[in-house]
Parts: sequence; structure tokens; C-alpha cells
Amino acid sequence: MKQTGKKQAPVHTTSLRSIRGQQRLVTVLFMIVPLFLLILFTYLPFAKMIQFSFFNMKYTGTRRFIGWQNYISVFTRSDIFPALKLSLFYMAGAVIQMALALFFATMLTGKLKGGAFFKGALFFPYLICGIAVGYIFKFFFTHGFVLDTLLTSVGFKLQNLPYWLKDTRINNIMLAGTSVWRYLGQNMIMFIGAMMSVDEDVYEAAMIDGANAWQKFWSITMPGIKTMVVLNLILSISGSLSAFEPPYVITNGTFGTGTYFVVMDRIAHVNLKVGLASAMAVVLMILIILVTVLQKVVSHLMLDEDETGHTYRERRAEKKRQAAQAAK
Repeated sequence: MKQTGKKQAPVHTTSLRSIRGQQRLVTVLFMIVPLFLLILFTYLPFAKMIQFSFFNMKYTGTRRFIGWQNYISVFTRSDIFPALKLSLFYMAGAVIQMALALFFATMLTGKLKGGAFFKGALFFPYLICGIAVGYIFKFFFTHGFVLDTLLTSVGFKLQNLPYWLKDTRINNIMLAGTSVWRYLGQNMIMFIGAMMSVDEDVYEAAMIDGANAWQKFWSITMPGIKTMVVLNLILSISGSLSAFEPPYVITNGTFGTGTYFVVMDRIAHVNLKVGLASAMAVVLMILIILVTVLQKVVSHLMLDEDETGHTYRERRAEKKRQAAQAAK
């Protein structure tokens, strides 16, 4: 056999010289640093948090393994799990917030005079730091300050006005209102972006067929932005479960306004019960995952359409109707 005198390149070297091999190498090189940072600053602390939740420990000093005792305390202590009930105020606020965002997005998607100004004005609160928003509304709602001054200027008597932040009948409603004020613009901008992706020809065809504004919104706009609606709903519900800045800055969690996150912060940083606070964080994460999965299932059953344009619920109703007709 004739020898050429040239050495054959190793298989791995040949693989790297090919276009596909170079693409894989570049992909790995670009991903290795972000993956390292993601593992270092996200997954590793998360794993340590789960580990801490099984210990009776402070930030320093000795640790004592206590098994599931911290998780039992989360569900049995009177100041922890009941705090999740306050999330209902923020969830109700989130529903109102999404309804208002849809309304303003529908109004501002069209050619409205001054539309750019209104978009900027509504989106501006989202750009303000949450701590600053808290201080703004702390002085706004304090007895005798901005809100009371406005109300007394139109005829209300100061002595008849409630203490907006101390009255347990209304103070959580006021705090949830501050979240609506801040995040309304964010939802609106996301809805506007989704609405602008809907084909204009469909609206023109509907207009020729005589559809009114409500019919166009319900039959064209809503199906076109349902993915964004579900996304905003998931973000709003998860944000409601972890509400922190308004009650922490405005009332410091006093007068019955301490949400789950505020209580967790107090247990971790004031009482120095790091293990119990870690267990609270794990329970909250599981609740958010469960709510997200539930929303995805409901969205799949109610909104997702197959190639025929029918949802799962409509297909089941059609099968039942056909079965009933066959049984006759």
C-alpha cells in the first residue's frame, strides 16, 4: 500500500474544522459564562435556601437540624400563613388593573389625538422606583396630608375622614390601589404591543360585514392577544402573592397590612430565624408554581384552539352533542 507521507488529522480536530463543529464551539463559548453565572447566583443560592429550611439557624453561629419543623411552623403559626389572605386584596387589584389596562390599550391603539402623551403619562409610574412610590403614597394617605387636603377643599370635614392607613377596613384596599397605579402602564404597553400585531385587514373585513366596536374587540382583538392576557395574568397573580414594597414602605406591615413577604422579611432580618424564613420562601415558590400551572391548564382548556379553530371546551361540547344525537 502506497504511503503518502501526510498524517491524518484526528477525528475531533476534523470535527472542529467543519462549519457545524465551529458553530457548536462558538455556542458553547458564548453560553459557558452566562450558565456559570446563572448557576452561581441563582441555582446554588436556591439549593442552599432549601438546605437552610431544614435547620434551626441564624446568619452566624451553630446550626441544628430539625427536619420538617420549619414547614410545620409555616402552616401553624398565626402570623405566617394567614398573611397570604392579604394577597386577595392585591389579586382583586390585579384584575381591576388588567381591565383598566385593556381599556386604555384599546383606546390608545387607534389614532387618538395626544395618544403618545397619554401612553407616556400612564407608563411613567412604572419607571419610578418602588420605594419612592411607597414614600409618595405614605404622605398622600397620611391623615391631614394630600388626600385629606383635596377632600376638605371640596367640602369634606377632616374629622369625618378615616385614617386611610390605620383603619383596618380600608388600609389594604389603599395599598392595593398603589400597586394598580404603578403597574397599570406596564400592562397597557404590553397589550398595545400585542394589539398592534393583529392584522388590520381582519378589522377592515369585519367593518365591511357590519361588526360594531364591541364585536370587533371580542371576536378579533381578544383572540389575537390571548397569549399576552394569560402572561399578564400569571405575572399579576404571582406578583400579588409576593407583594412587598407598598406594605413595607407605607405602613411597615402594621395595622394588619403585613403581607407574607413582609412577615418573611421580619422573621429573617429582625427575629434572625433564617431557617424558618427559608421554609416560607420555599412554600411561596411552590404556591406560585401551582398557581402558574393551574392558569396554564385553564388557559389550555378555555383558549387554546386546534387547527379547526375550536377550543378544548368547544370540542368536548361538540362530542357530547354528537353522542346525544347518536343515542336518539
